Amino acid sequence: MMSDTGGKVGKIYGIYDEDAGVETRGRFIIDPDGVIQGYEVLTPPVGRNVNETIRQIQAFQLIRETKGAEATPSGWKPGKKTLKPGPDLVGNVWKEWTTDMAFED
Repeated sequence: MMSDTGGKVGKIYGIYDEDAGVETRGRFIIDPDGVIQGYEVLTPPVGRNVNETIRQIQAFQLIRETKGAEATPSGWKPGKKTLKPGPDLVGNVWKEWTTDMAFED
């Protein structure tokens, strides 16, 4: 997380509002190779969720560690069930995962 008071980074990523002289609220998850893996842009009155950002970073780290052999479904949290990507999963995610599983302890 960082602040971009002068708007330099915001201009690079296209989230700086020149007319208002402010940035929209942007969040970019960039992997160690410099590739943007995820982003979210919100208007200034709406804040971001740091816990969700951390969860997503953990998910991207897991996927990177497993070299794509695992996928994290909606609402996934560390220690919860992951999915195994492949042709058998296409159209069948609902058989393997429900959002209720994200809230089970």
